[in-house]
Amino acid sequence: MNAQHYDIAIIGASTGGTAAYLAACELGVNAVLVSETARLGGQFTVQGVSALDEHAYIETFGGTSNYMRLRQIIRALYQRKYSAPAIMQHSVLGDAVPLNPGNGWVSRLCFLPEFGVAALDQLIAEAPYSAPVLRHWRPIRAERLDGLIRAVVVENAQGDQLEIRAHYYLDATDAGDLIALAGLPYVTGAEARAETGEVAAPEAAKPDEVQGFTYTFAVEFCPGEDHTIAEPEGYAFFRAHQPYTLAPLGRDGKPVTYRMFQKHGENLPFWTYRRIHDGALLGGNDIALINWISNDYHGGNILNADSATRQRYLDEAKRLSLGFLYWLQTECPRDDGGKGYPELKLRPDIMGTADGLSELPYLREARRIVPLTRIVAQDIAAESNSGARARYFPKSVGIGWYAMDLHPCVGNPRASLYAPTKPFQVPLGALIPQQPINLLAACKNIGTTHLTNGAYRVHPTEWAIGEAALHVAAFCLRNNLTLQALHADSWQVLRLQHQLVRHGVPIAWAVDVPIGHPHFHSTQLLLANGVIAPESEREQSLLIAPTAPLGKSILPERIERLARLLAQHGAAVRISSRYAAQTWSDLCSLFDSAWHVLA
Repeated sequence: MNAQHYDIAIIGASTGGTAAYLAACELGVNAVLVSETARLGGQFTVQGVSALDEHAYIETFGGTSNYMRLRQIIRALYQRKYSAPAIMQHSVLGDAVPLNPGNGWVSRLCFLPEFGVAALDQLIAEAPYSAPVLRHWRPIRAERLDGLIRAVVVENAQGDQLEIRAHYYLDATDAGDLIALAGLPYVTGAEARAETGEVAAPEAAKPDEVQGFTYTFAVEFCPGEDHTIAEPEGYAFFRAHQPYTLAPLGRDGKPVTYRMFQKHGENLPFWTYRRIHDGALLGGNDIALINWISNDYHGGNILNADSATRQRYLDEAKRLSLGFLYWLQTECPRDDGGKGYPELKLRPDIMGTADGLSELPYLREARRIVPLTRIVAQDIAAESNSGARARYFPKSVGIGWYAMDLHPCVGNPRASLYAPTKPFQVPLGALIPQQPINLLAACKNIGTTHLTNGAYRVHPTEWAIGEAALHVAAFCLRNNLTLQALHADSWQVLRLQHQLVRHGVPIAWAVDVPIGHPHFHSTQLLLANGVIAPESEREQSLLIAPTAPLGKSILPERIERLARLLAQHGAAVRISSRYAAQTWSDLCSLFDSAWHVLA
């Protein structure tokens, strides 16, 4: 068998894997990306979820510089092709907002998947280095020696096999496949309450209770035309048991009703929920992405199934989605009376498949590593954290923000959770398995729980996780460190954080000091060192207020400890005991010239 040798092997082209690959191209490390599909990107390309699940600050803060650049390129591509405006004067999300090509209300950026692919291609072309991509290959076996992964064997559709040897492996598969192949302990489904301390966790662990997955599809509304598909096998069963509806039950057990094109009370229309092409804005007919509770498949857990059972579940999930389309075309209540919208035309060209469904299913939950640091609901829940931010993690390597959003689960179709969180961090220990090994989790397979996964699985956070994982592996290689040794060494962690911030990866929340701000670097490293005083004005706000006096908002002992640490390695930081009268910018200026010792 042929073997290829690399420093870092990224196994899987998920959103996290793609972000890791791009970071490898920026750093110039000897890396390879193994992709099951020709297209990279994961969620927003081959899984069809091109209406990004983001947060309120995403236009200016809360994503890595690469993620923000991706969003910028997508909009620029639309402006170039359609002469679309940079600012939409009127939209479903309000007036004078940045271009949203689909003008959908679930996201500030809804677009056709092909624009996500094109934007990724441009991002990769802009990188200073290139790295190989093995397309249409998937991992089938991992070989270990003395506890470490010695090689990962990958296979293509023709049955050809190739051995990938690397110093570090990133599991960036959407299902956490490499974790299982390597024989690492992992978790699926819901943990027991006694294990995590989470109030919403079940009394006993339920490893098969994973969130449903979805084959998404795109439909065009063609007035006056009939594009009704043939009735899919099993339609009557799915219609009765899913069910197919525009009035799903809310958390109080009462229906929440949506209409197709009109508002129902305060509920915006179903059609514009995930619209990805606004005909009024761009020309042509409207196109919408269908990713709804009615095509979430929860009939079986593909993570713990054998290959034959897994394939059966995938086939059923496809028929479930096509059945929902058939219901929309034939039985869905019309706004104008009657039933069915035969005008809905399935668009296989948009998903790039013969059946019109996404090339890969949108997986909301993966196998999760047993980590050095597990993120539990109490760490991020709004009700558990009194300040503006979630729990402070000193070894943060990224940030994110989304509600703990759980869809119906296998064996528990009434499962539903949408619990508010505070803006949170990604702790380094959540990427590293407890068992010493040369593998990092690089997407939604990190050390979350069933509940917190619902917040960490979304686009910008998964991207940040993948980007951080690549930096961690590259840092360990350059400094001859194991993952466990890095995690145990506070100085080395600070050096890693310096590298991340220098490459535009925020590790703490400060929405008024974005990437590109003169004090972004110092702000991030100061916040990572926990200098904000509990219950202070700055602790109660995501604003750092650079020009406002510090007053009692910082902890002098943390500032002095950081200054001493830097001084031990050759930096001179002249700090003053008169903190109260100084501003945050003054504090940053004291440290600006000291960070060079972290290089």
